[in-house]
Amino acid sequence: MAYWIKINYERSIYLIDLDSITAFSCQSNKLITFWLPNSSQPIILNKQNSEHDYHLVLEYIKKKIEIEYKIYNECWVKIIYDRHEWLINLSCITTFALEPNGRITFWLPDSTKDIIINPNSEPEAYKKVSEFIIKVTGYSLP
Repeated sequence: MAYWIKINYERSIYLIDLDSITAFSCQSNKLITFWLPNSSQPIILNKQNSEHDYHLVLEYIKKKIEIEYKIYNECWVKIIYDRHEWLINLSCITTFALEPNGRITFWLPDSTKDIIINPNSEPEAYKKVSEFIIKVTGYSLP
């Protein structure tokens, strides 16, 4: 089901299906970042420059995504990374890597952003990602 919004961003008007976005980043309730599907172009919204659009996306995250996070929590993971709160749909991730130091790295679709999860600093997210990997791939990362 599509959830379309119309926003003004950098002198262009975009029609975006928010249901197709695979990750959102929120920085101290000041910035919301997401990447357009099939593109590496980020959309960065803030309260000062695009208050209406910022609130549209924020309400979507609160109502739609957080409800799905609670219901379908095996796919969505919420982590704090790089001073941002991330809400990521793991079912859209296509590659996971285990580093020698035990950290798990994965790359967000439609962006060049990598996410690195440390078992010591994010134990809940690390466990959730590890369990998701086993469930979906049948492989464990030792």
